[in-house]
Amino acid sequence: MTGNTVRLHRVLRAPPGRVYRAFLDADALAKWLPPNGFTCKVHQLEAKVGGSYRISFTNFSSGNAHAFGGSYLELVPDQRIRHTDVFEDSNLPGEIITTITFRAVSCGTELDVLQENLPAVIPVEQCYVGWQESLVLLGKLVEPEIPD
Repeated sequence: MTGNTVRLHRVLRAPPGRVYRAFLDADALAKWLPPNGFTCKVHQLEAKVGGSYRISFTNFSSGNAHAFGGSYLELVPDQRIRHTDVFEDSNLPGEIITTITFRAVSCGTELDVLQENLPAVIPVEQCYVGWQESLVLLGKLVEPEIPD
């Protein structure tokens, strides 16, 4: 972690297609994306280059919510997602660029997340912890092999 950038790396025991899909499916995102103590609503998600999304997180204890959205800059199936993130709160200015890469490995998928240009008021270490919590939930969603 340097400056206003967060980098994360995980290996998940699931194929790249399933992990990739979890980032672009509204119901899946609502299940795994919010860090501990938050709920999530996906208000809009148009998973195509130039498409946009809007998501809100609500603090379960206080009921306070914050919303953010952005647009998809790059979608390479099962390999890469690049998108912008912009908070609706004017106290959190700027445009974040998030790049997620997926690579098939012997036991599943190697996942790298790069989030650049975080607003200065967000402690990078808190963002990092939030992502760690979310990625644990992502693993719980994509790793099980459940027969039909």
